[in-house]
Amino acid sequence: MEIAIVLGLLVLAIVLFSTERFSVDVIALGILVVLMVTRILTPKEAFEGFGADFIIILASIFIISGALQQTGILDLLGSRLLKMARLSPGFLITYIMISVGITSAFMNNTTVTAIFLAPVVAVARKMHISPSKLLMPVAYASILGGTCTVIGTSTNVAVSGYLERIGMEPLGMFEFSVVGIVLFILGVVYMALFSKRLLPDRKEETIEEEFKLRDYVSEVVISESSPLVGQRIFRSNLSKMGFRILNVIREGRNFLPEAGTHIEAHDTLIIEGNVDDLIKIKETAGIDTKADVLLGKSLVGEGIKLAEVLVTPQSEFLNATLKNASFRQRYGLVVLAINRSGQTLRTQLGRVILRVGDILLVQGPEDKINYFKQSRDITIMEDFKPLMYRKRKGFAVILVFFLSILLGSLNVLPLSAALLICAIACVSIKALTVDKAYEAIDWRLLILIGGMASFGTAMTKTGASKWLAEIIVQYLEPLGPIAIIAGFVILTVFLTQPMSNAAAALVVLPVAIETAHHLNANPRTFAIAIMLSASISLITPFEPSCVLVYGPGKYRFLDYLRTGFFLTLVLMAVLLILIPYFWPLYPS
Repeated sequence: MEIAIVLGLLVLAIVLFSTERFSVDVIALGILVVLMVTRILTPKEAFEGFGADFIIILASIFIISGALQQTGILDLLGSRLLKMARLSPGFLITYIMISVGITSAFMNNTTVTAIFLAPVVAVARKMHISPSKLLMPVAYASILGGTCTVIGTSTNVAVSGYLERIGMEPLGMFEFSVVGIVLFILGVVYMALFSKRLLPDRKEETIEEEFKLRDYVSEVVISESSPLVGQRIFRSNLSKMGFRILNVIREGRNFLPEAGTHIEAHDTLIIEGNVDDLIKIKETAGIDTKADVLLGKSLVGEGIKLAEVLVTPQSEFLNATLKNASFRQRYGLVVLAINRSGQTLRTQLGRVILRVGDILLVQGPEDKINYFKQSRDITIMEDFKPLMYRKRKGFAVILVFFLSILLGSLNVLPLSAALLICAIACVSIKALTVDKAYEAIDWRLLILIGGMASFGTAMTKTGASKWLAEIIVQYLEPLGPIAIIAGFVILTVFLTQPMSNAAAALVVLPVAIETAHHLNANPRTFAIAIMLSASISLITPFEPSCVLVYGPGKYRFLDYLRTGFFLTLVLMAVLLILIPYFWPLYPS
């Protein structure tokens, strides 16, 4: 009965992860609650994953990454890309991927993608090529770069922590670096040689074209006889009819309306709504519509600008609506439209639940928009301008980070302790404030990994992993152990589509290790195969790094399938060759 409950929860988790109806951390906590209510896990066992040292490692890495961002050191990497705009596309892709990959080997890959996104788009504009030719390589490089060290991805950290919890040696900092570097080099060579043929060439559109403003935004002039004269902007007849008044142009001055702003005769209003409805009511409303206007220019003015902002994986807006987040009240910005996977959303924007990769078209004071350049919640998609950086503190963070990695790698200190010391040092030297340090941590990811680690305990405790292992051995043993590892690799790659990489690895890992015990094989061989296979699925845009570049690159689902399918097959084959070589199945 317990096995049925655990496997039922596994199926339910996969379904919920794929639908994205609930936040991943809520799903993980919900699973733990069910496991405790059914007495499959004790409270101590259920929450043990949150007290593991790999949680400290991940939290420390997030803080260190935040310090590097706050000091502006990472902006220096982006600014260097602008100097490489003279390279040919093939060499440029190689340079970008190497820069991204090296950074991603020591930082969270989605954070790295978000950091490099704006400067890479700036390089594309400078070279007059489509960003779609460069952004997918950025995502792939960040994913594959993370396979080079144990702190390169949360998946690696989680797997290492799980192995330690079940009595195995944790993974060394550079234990699998040779394999990871081979995977990364193959990815770079593949993209440098074939990207021109495989990647789409979608030219950038103007804001008017991208968000189809002309179909929904109009410029109207208020006549002296209009009943709208004297009415408050947000309580006017236009507002009651469903139109949003975005801007007011009065006596040549363009400004954003406030709650107390009244409509005056001869005002020019920039309004958003159905143009056909506007034509029907213009006689009764006493308004004249302007033709052949540049709406993008009408929406800006002195101190007012438009900007496209990208929602990042660490954003507090994720799984929240603009209304619940009080976006306009808190930040003084108006969201005009949302672009999601190439589809533009304009109606009932306050009720839209935001997701990673959403591009918001916002309008507001220039200083408010500039404030977000230092925010972890969104990335400003405009010409890249490096922030002023604090050189001394930035290089101090790099030095302490290097020392912590060295101490952890040489086992002078536990890796968790070494990285925690580095994180504390970042705050102590004021590379970032305590509040910024807490903001830098992706709490959702920590809860997800802690919860799924405990779910792995439930699979082992109930015998679910043993039961699944017996079935796998029964059907695949005649084909040999390599075929069994191949089956696990394929399963892990498949599960990373609806689930996060770390969650998929932690679900498959207990079964794979149990299978290794059945075969009297080396469980470490299976564990490393599962871990690395979770980071080589490049077939779909479901991985957060791929989601981030989806909108800015104007990609479509088939673009990922066409570009990443063969590369994923090659990387899987390389894994099956190299892993048994470096970690023999049957050590002598």
